[in-house]
Formats: sequence, C-alpha cells, structure tokens
Amino acid sequence: MRKNLDGGLLHAMHAFLKVIDSGSFTAAAEQMELTTAQVSRLISELEGRLGTKLLQRTTRQHALTDIGAAYAEQCRQVLAMVDEAETQAMGRATKPQGKLRVLSMASFGHHYVSPMMAEFCQTYPELTVEYRTSQNVPDLLGKGIDVSLYLAESLADSRFVARQIGTIFSVLCASPAYLEKYGEPKSLDDLQKHACLRLVNPSITPLWHLVSEKSCSYQIDITGPLIADSPELLLDMVQQDMGIALLPTFAVIEAVRTGRLHRILSDWRSPNIGVYTLLPSRHFIDAKTRAWLTWVEQHISPKIQSDTEYFL
Repeated sequence: MRKNLDGGLLHAMHAFLKVIDSGSFTAAAEQMELTTAQVSRLISELEGRLGTKLLQRTTRQHALTDIGAAYAEQCRQVLAMVDEAETQAMGRATKPQGKLRVLSMASFGHHYVSPMMAEFCQTYPELTVEYRTSQNVPDLLGKGIDVSLYLAESLADSRFVARQIGTIFSVLCASPAYLEKYGEPKSLDDLQKHACLRLVNPSITPLWHLVSEKSCSYQIDITGPLIADSPELLLDMVQQDMGIALLPTFAVIEAVRTGRLHRILSDWRSPNIGVYTLLPSRHFIDAKTRAWLTWVEQHISPKIQSDTEYFL
C-alpha cells in the first residue's frame, strides 16, 4: 500500500483536507472534479498507509479522530510549503494565473466591484475570475473561496484572516415628493409616524440603531410596508415616494447628489460598518489572491473613502 500511494500522497492529503473543510465527501469531490467514490478511496488508502483511522464514518456523517485532527494540521503545513515552493519555481510569485474565486455582498459588489472588474481582468489575462454574491457570512472553506468582501459592524469569527479596507455607514433618506406630502421628520420620535422601509441582512441589527456626532445613541423599532435584504429594491421604493429608508452611503450617493432623494435628520446615521477582505485562515497567500487584494486597496478603498466623506 505504501508504494501505491508514494506518487499520489500529496493528492490524498489534499482530498483529506477538502473533506474536512467542505463538510462532506460529495462537496470535496465536486471541488476536486472527482467522483465521491474516488475521494473515499483516496482517504481509505491514506488511512491504510498510516495504519490508523483519520475519520469515523457513517452513512450520513463523518468526524475526525484525534489522530486525524493532528494529522490534518500537519497536512496543511506540508501542502502550504509545497504550494509556495511550486509557485516560486513556476514563476507565479510575480505572474498571477489560474482561477480566482471571489465572493462579495451583492449590493456592495454592484457599486464597487463591477465597475473595476473589466480592467482587473485585462490587467491579469492569465487569471479566470469566478465571482459570486451572497448576503450571508461567507463559507470560504466549504465553497473553496479565495477571498471575500464582507460588511459588518464587527467580526467575531476568528476562522478568517480579516483586513479592513474601509468604513461606511447608513443614512436616512426620503424623496422630495414624500416629504412634501407627509412632512419632514424633525426628531427621531417623528419617525414613528412615517412609513419606514427596513433593510435586513446578517451584518446589521433588525432595529434602526442611530448615532450622532455628539456621541448619542438611539434605537427605534420602526414599521412600514416593506422589509428587504436588497438596498437596490429599497432605493427604488424610496424614489417612488413609498417612505423613509436607512440605506448605505454607497447605495444612495448618486440619488442624493442629483436631488432624487433628500437626506433627513442629517445629524444622525448608523454606527460605522467595516468593509473587510476575508481569507481562509492560512499562512501562504498565493499570487492571484495577492493581486486581488492589492487591486482592491488601490481601486476600491479610495472610492469607499470618497463616498463616505461626502456624507460627513
């Protein structure tokens, strides 16, 4: 058995880690473009080589043994070293290539990633970018994502390597026609008398949490005709005179600049929301991911800062 695996030991290690990180043999097989049976056979051969169980398996689930958990950490170190050595030998340290898997929150990506994607792809023609969107906390390991763009007031998940690239906040807006018909709120308590459209996603609280420059803090449980996880949908509703919304600066900046929306209660806004790049927890960052991180810091970070400063 030892001789049979000597040529594919690293491949088997890679399959073992994929099963752990993705949570299933099926997901691991899909990411490696193998069959589930092939992945299962690789793990069995690896266990046979080592003479010990790495995974306790049933028909529906699996769990790491103590030996398997320790071996997995050593596999990560070995594969990272091999990856780095191969990258340097093949010249990829300075020439990004291959497939880059990027995940972003949808609305943020629409405003900041989409406008710069064509130039990025033209700059790195040997890269293929697989771009996905999600409103949820990213499953980087399970989905095989290289880097994610995520917004949150705070990050509690220590599984990820996080780097803050900017700060945004949300502001209260309504259309001129709505304010002419129903009057402009003069205080936060007045919001209780208005139709309020609420944005919901995992990065913000369900209540409207507002702060002022005087370090005051206020929470209000508002009501209205619509709750949605899409800033674009709420933006359309507000521009159709349907109510007041608390929306991210990047979603409303053009509408406010052109007068289609009016910022109300301008002394108040949401708490700061951090914009982060998230990477799987690993020591080695490959050339394609480094290229993306550099591009984001050079092209997206300044735009975030400019948009935010408009409302300060």
